[in-house]
Amino acid sequence: MDPETFEQASNHAQLSSDTRDPDLSLIPGLPDDIALLCLVRVPRKYHPLLKSVSRRWRALVHSEAFYACRQNLRLAEAWVYSLCRDASDQVHGYVQEPTKRRWRPLKGVPPQCSKRYGMAFGVLGHRLYLLGGCRWLEDASTQVHYYDAITDEWGEAAPLVKPRCHFVCESLEHKLYAIGGMGLSSETLHSFEVYDPIKNEWTLSEDPDILADPGESLSFEGNIYIRHVSPDVVPSHYAAMCRPSAGGKWQPVDGGMVMGLRGPAVVVGSRVYMVDQGSGGVRLMVWDEKERDWVGVGRLSGLVVRGPYALPFIDSLFRCFAIH
Repeated sequence: MDPETFEQASNHAQLSSDTRDPDLSLIPGLPDDIALLCLVRVPRKYHPLLKSVSRRWRALVHSEAFYACRQNLRLAEAWVYSLCRDASDQVHGYVQEPTKRRWRPLKGVPPQCSKRYGMAFGVLGHRLYLLGGCRWLEDASTQVHYYDAITDEWGEAAPLVKPRCHFVCESLEHKLYAIGGMGLSSETLHSFEVYDPIKNEWTLSEDPDILADPGESLSFEGNIYIRHVSPDVVPSHYAAMCRPSAGGKWQPVDGGMVMGLRGPAVVVGSRVYMVDQGSGGVRLMVWDEKERDWVGVGRLSGLVVRGPYALPFIDSLFRCFAIH
């Protein structure tokens, strides 16, 4: 284990290998450093039970360092999360426990999000963010809520600088990017915002190369890509790319991977996958860098998978399959 990671976990839980008072130890009869190595090996489905044992155990399980230790030891597990609408258009959240292969509802979905359309969402660390959106009788919103997969609780982050709906959101280099969309009174937005989770604040930038109607988006190899489908531009299929580390300016993309996006895409490891929503049915595709083309992996049942949807992925913690 990384010594620095282990030390952080120990300090957070106020651990000490020479704890003499058994009533203060994590596990009576064991030094706390050994107890930590035991607790991080408990499967995630039992973490609610761990949190009910004592305040120290709850604080430990909720800590960033506990999660980092599990990752470091390759013990973190992938869970699937879903956001979907019922027949009355109410948004609900669910999580699938992989060992039981059954869904259970997420508690506490913010009521402000339950009826909104055009929300964007993105992933940073172990948090799933819901951004903006609007209703038939409610203009675009600046609100940002998040679900924390470690604490199993919802919270509210700093609001967007501009109200937005029907926009896209991507995560890159530990920051969120809210791009384009519609603003108050259907104002078209040629701008993007960057969220710094450490400072809990957004920074706004204007750019004329961002169109207001982004379709698909993808972050890959340090770049953010957007594909537009708009009758107001020629050609009607238009793509743009931004590399934040190189100044953050947007520029057109002529072809290649992004121009072939016909549905939501996700990067897993070094490979890019896409759910193709074309006329031939719903298919899972992968980008073949050698052939410079999208290659079919398999078909998905239209009875199980219905859009619109997106596929953000969190390595070793959870995947999200959202219908919004």
